[in-house]
Amino acid sequence: MPQLRLALNQIDSTVGDLTGNAEAIVHWTRHSAEQGAHLVAFPEMMLTGYPVEDLALRPSFVKASRAALDELATRLAAEGLGELPVVVGYLDRSTAAQARLGQPAGAPRNAGAVLHRGEVVLRYAKHHLPNYGVFDEFRYFVPGDTMPVVRVHGVDVALAICEDLWQDGGRVPATRSAGAGLLISINASPYEQNKDDTRLELVRKRAQEAGCTTAYLAMVGGQDELVFDGDSIVVDRDGEVVARAPQFSEGCVLLDLELPAAGPVPSGTVDDGLRIEHVILSEQPVPAYEPELAGGYSDRLDDDEEVYSALVVGLRAYVAKNGFRSVLIGLSGGIDSALVAAIACDAVGAENVYGVSMPSKYSSEHSKGDAAELARRAGLHFRTVSIEPMFDAYMGSLGLTGLAEENLQSRLRGTMLMAISNQEGHIVMAPGNKSELAVGYSTLYGDSVGAYGPIKDVYKTTVFRLANWRNKAAEARGEVPPIPENSIIKPPSAELRPDQVDTDSLPDYPVLDAILARYVDRDQGREEIVAAGYDPEVVAKTLRLVDSAEYKRRQYPPGTKISAKGFGKDRRLPITNLWRESV
Repeated sequence: MPQLRLALNQIDSTVGDLTGNAEAIVHWTRHSAEQGAHLVAFPEMMLTGYPVEDLALRPSFVKASRAALDELATRLAAEGLGELPVVVGYLDRSTAAQARLGQPAGAPRNAGAVLHRGEVVLRYAKHHLPNYGVFDEFRYFVPGDTMPVVRVHGVDVALAICEDLWQDGGRVPATRSAGAGLLISINASPYEQNKDDTRLELVRKRAQEAGCTTAYLAMVGGQDELVFDGDSIVVDRDGEVVARAPQFSEGCVLLDLELPAAGPVPSGTVDDGLRIEHVILSEQPVPAYEPELAGGYSDRLDDDEEVYSALVVGLRAYVAKNGFRSVLIGLSGGIDSALVAAIACDAVGAENVYGVSMPSKYSSEHSKGDAAELARRAGLHFRTVSIEPMFDAYMGSLGLTGLAEENLQSRLRGTMLMAISNQEGHIVMAPGNKSELAVGYSTLYGDSVGAYGPIKDVYKTTVFRLANWRNKAAEARGEVPPIPENSIIKPPSAELRPDQVDTDSLPDYPVLDAILARYVDRDQGREEIVAAGYDPEVVAKTLRLVDSAEYKRRQYPPGTKISAKGFGKDRRLPITNLWRESV
């Protein structure tokens, strides 16, 4: 059987950085060529970054993407890489689509192309367009209607884009009908907890349906709230794993494959009305060689390390891609700010993390000490600035009491953080977790201030688990655990009044998080949750809190998404909404 050395470049891109992304493609194509690759592939919309969102509706950006693709093909040839076929994702437009109601103007396309000998020899567009969760591709793109197949060294290679594998029908069965010996799907599939297992089973299933070896090439890095975890997978026609790339790690997966020889040139229309578009680049198989590269199988991260890695990658990408150099965190001595500080140190380096303790008269000595101890252990910059003089001035003028007095303390801290940010150029981290955001247990313009919320999609019970994991990981490496044990074991408290603890206002976090997971993540109603064994009064109270806090969540900064339904694009509810699950 013909042989083919395949190079799957699992790398990062930045939305809008056409020059930088093209530079990365050239760099990794050269690396692939030096390793003897016969065919090279890059992720979905690699040239433009993903997701481009409403940039897809801007004709100037679509034009720039098309021009950048042509320039890339010319440059690859000029640098001696033209003989190596390159599959790359980009933003295109359909020249044939007829404008009609319900489709985006200008007919943008989530597209892929094959570059060879200085030219774009094949263009194709994603056939299945996702329209759920964070995906709005019906808003942005028109679907492709071809079955692209390229013949490389005597092997027919079918091409697909992400959702083409996730949905039934379309290009997967069409690959079998076209008689292809290899299916390559380029993807920008965002990370979610436990998605790696789902992804593996999906690729196995699709390979068996396509009847050929299937390569699932994924992106890594971060874009706003999304994280891409890599985990590229290659399986044979029987669904057996041939290679699996690391999670959250940029690099090139190289593997030698033996594939069926191409038959007669396929033509006509196949499954789902897809028209076969076949391009021949090279008929002659490569001279037989001893296979050297098996691709390898990288060990999977355990659940906590996987989530923690996603949070680190998400924050690092947001800081770097938006041109920031340092982060600022209000350190209370509590578990949330401690975990955020640990994530920040791992993401951007402790030398670029600045912590501020802002005690009031209600701050306990142990909390002030825990904040200082965290800073010492982590090696970050630290200072203490009391809010008492400011608080006394406000109270003298306004005479606030109760909740207004409590929230004033939080807002003074928020103002101080933003003032330091303006003065010194740091980006402020909002330390709120998903449990607090869900029930509105935060202060607008107080603890919610910031440009990014690293644990915005992390329930409180998971915060504790991740803190313990991070400390154990440090111990395993012979390092000092960054998070003080007291921050983990003491009862959570906002410390805005004497002897305050979170359970004064909320159910115990294990109960609260279990209810929230059903209501927020799984859209279960009150009756279903109560039927699952939860106290009706606790359920009713929790649901009321969630429903009434939408206006707060809408004003919270973006943060790394790790669940199937994070607050933001995943869960879109009206602020003005009188429907209630409970009375």
